[in-house]
Amino acid sequence: MAAQRKSPACSELILLCLFFGMPWEARARQIYYSVPEEIEKGSFVGNVSKDLGLEPRELTERGVRIVSRGRTQLFALNPRSGSLVTAGRLDREELCAQSPRCLVSFNILVEDRVKLFGIEIEVTDINDNAPKFQAENLDIKINENVAPGMRFPLLEAIDPDVGVNSLQNYQLSPNKHFSLAVQSRASGVKYPELVLELALDREEEAVHHLVLTASDGGNPLRSGTVLVSVTVFDANDNAPVFTSPEYRVSVPENIPVGTQLLTVTATDKDEGANGEVIYSFRKLPDTQLVKFQLNEYTGEIKLSESLDYEETGFYEIEIQAEDGGAYLATAKVLITVEDVNDNNPEVIITSLFSPVSEDAPLGTVIALLNVHDLDSEQNGQVTCSISGNLPFKLEKSIDSYYRLVTHRGLDREQVSSYNITVRATDGGSPPLSTQTHLTLQLADINDNPPSFSHISYFTYIPENNARGASIFSVTALDPDSEENARVVYSLAEDTIQGAPLSSYISINSDTGVLYALRSFDYEQFRDIQMQVTASDSGNPPLSSNMSLSLFILDQNDNAPEILYPALPTDGSTGVELAPRSAEPGYLVTKVVAVDRDSGQNAWLSYRLLKASEPGLFSVGLHTGEVRTARALLERDALKQSLVVVVQDHGQPPLSATVTLTVAVADSIPDILVDLGTLESPANPDDSGLTLYLVVAVTAVSCVFLAFVIVLLAFRLRRWHSSRLLQASRDGDGLAGVPTSHFVGVDGVRAFLQTYSHEVSLTTDSRKSHLIFPQPNYADTLISQESCEKKDPLSLLDDSKFPVEDTPLVPTRFLLTSGTSSFMDNYSFFKKRNNSDCLWMEELDSNGPLERRPTDLHSVLFCLI
Repeated sequence: MAAQRKSPACSELILLCLFFGMPWEARARQIYYSVPEEIEKGSFVGNVSKDLGLEPRELTERGVRIVSRGRTQLFALNPRSGSLVTAGRLDREELCAQSPRCLVSFNILVEDRVKLFGIEIEVTDINDNAPKFQAENLDIKINENVAPGMRFPLLEAIDPDVGVNSLQNYQLSPNKHFSLAVQSRASGVKYPELVLELALDREEEAVHHLVLTASDGGNPLRSGTVLVSVTVFDANDNAPVFTSPEYRVSVPENIPVGTQLLTVTATDKDEGANGEVIYSFRKLPDTQLVKFQLNEYTGEIKLSESLDYEETGFYEIEIQAEDGGAYLATAKVLITVEDVNDNNPEVIITSLFSPVSEDAPLGTVIALLNVHDLDSEQNGQVTCSISGNLPFKLEKSIDSYYRLVTHRGLDREQVSSYNITVRATDGGSPPLSTQTHLTLQLADINDNPPSFSHISYFTYIPENNARGASIFSVTALDPDSEENARVVYSLAEDTIQGAPLSSYISINSDTGVLYALRSFDYEQFRDIQMQVTASDSGNPPLSSNMSLSLFILDQNDNAPEILYPALPTDGSTGVELAPRSAEPGYLVTKVVAVDRDSGQNAWLSYRLLKASEPGLFSVGLHTGEVRTARALLERDALKQSLVVVVQDHGQPPLSATVTLTVAVADSIPDILVDLGTLESPANPDDSGLTLYLVVAVTAVSCVFLAFVIVLLAFRLRRWHSSRLLQASRDGDGLAGVPTSHFVGVDGVRAFLQTYSHEVSLTTDSRKSHLIFPQPNYADTLISQESCEKKDPLSLLDDSKFPVEDTPLVPTRFLLTSGTSSFMDNYSFFKKRNNSDCLWMEELDSNGPLERRPTDLHSVLFCLI
């Protein structure tokens, strides 16, 4: 066995290559080998790995494989040795019939480089077939009057082998009457003729038995024989003669079965039985014998089986005409089959590289296609195209191969897969075409970040929410696929009032649902700003952000707080004074309350819940002012107890109550006698009532004496304060003045001739104002605690007023002018969820008018 490659070199170089078994390339990418037929399966043909420049182990790694078109695989690659071996039985006669050279062509594909190498293997003939006659017996009829030298055609033997292994010679068994002449046709085919050497005498010998032997030139020599029986007839001196020694006809391959192709005609001048001609096929292989039908009497030749140009395009038939006297004549019938466009092109997907990355560069090979049409010439010329506006194109490769490559950018998010239709059309008339469909999947890369439908969102949640409650759900979409599209949600790091945002709110990283980790308080903060980040799981990951505003809704969770009157802390009893001469509508006192909620939840209403003397006092619904509802009578008790309830407008409403004690008297001395009744009642088990009365009188006398002394001191102090106030007004500014004058006995202090004013202070000095209405004369008793505040009246601004540390308590102010005291009843408190704002409530007879931030600029007051 030897491997050879074509070369334009001389025959000596070819012989040298054959001798050493070395492959030789005739042109790029074409390799030739030679192998004899009938070798065992798995026999070595050639070292493919060496000829391709690869190591044997690289054949599998590089995807080296054989690609052929429709033919049974005759050869295979041995991946361990890297050699080309036979995959089955090689029969040269079956592959190439009588062709002088038998070449088997196929391609080897190196898949990772998408390179094709043409392989051409010549299958050499061995002497595996003996010459064979179509019949075992041959009858020849010869008239006895035939002159010596007459020649009679004999059967030709058929040997499928070629070259020296084919038929080489004929031999005839010895006979004195006959000899053998071997002739050669123009094609070089030898045929035997029987030559009459001596005249025949039927009466001497009617039948002669001869043996014709056909032998080839192979080693070992093979031969075949046929028994020839020569029957001697009486005289018939004319042989049949064909009208033409050769008949030619051309028919299309799609001619229907049963169609008459042609008629051969032979005539015999003899008469009777010697002139009757019988037609028959002489030399016709069995495969062709079934395709044609010959009428032995008329010479008509008809088609008995459909023709196929792609199978056989030419038929050579030998017809013999025999008369009744055993004379023979032969003629040739040459039938040419014309090709018609009856075969659709065939497209074979040799390789398909799917999926392909969406970022594949231009010119990336997607598929390798083999296109073939069994028709010939123009009918076999095939053009390929792809339909639709696709980002691919076809490029011609070697032989009949095409490469499908990219010629535009790919984007999986726009088109995730392509259904590509390859259309192959031949050049026939009409043209035939074939469509082949292939599906190409695109592999995703992480080229798209997650995206939210909006850049910002807002949502609401009521305060006092349950821990772990769901707040909001965000969704980001990523058009990528699989891991590149799996979105993970997170919150950007931030702080709220010094605490990390993660201690207030958490987010489910998979679903994007936000949860509250603690209960929110509207009074602490009213909104939370946060940033949500959505990241995909690609490599590297991509992300996008959105902002979320969480607004906390107020709930009615705070009951009103009573600022005034405040509960005493020193054991004394706060008493409000109402003179018996007070007219209906007289302002006795004012209940001041606040609610830390907002909106409707902070709207307060006041009402009288309980009174010791019903109908004597009334409470302003919105102002909380306690006024006399009628004139006081002598029968009215000195001590009046009132229970005032303050209620907000929330759902459900919350309330607080305060108990007021009102002393009914025209002056302080009038109530001193009954002061003991204002204190805590004595033990009911005590006895010695007289002793207590004496002690009470003594105590009252002492208190009265102390009251007179304090009253004198109070008058002097008030006169001094009015002088300071007047001096401050003259200088466009107020300096500190002493605290308001007051008188008191035994822990009960009374303010005389007070004026009630309403002050509204804001952080904007342009909006602060002070209102001085007409005075209401009243004697007011307040607790010892409120009278112990000694801070002088001063000019305050934001820097002097400790906003952050100001408690939420009521404050009383007394402004003094001359000998009169102007008493303003108002309340202010610091809003705890706003570190820079102090609030005051401006009141009138109808309730709250306005609550605004206060600026304590240019306001002079005295804390009592």
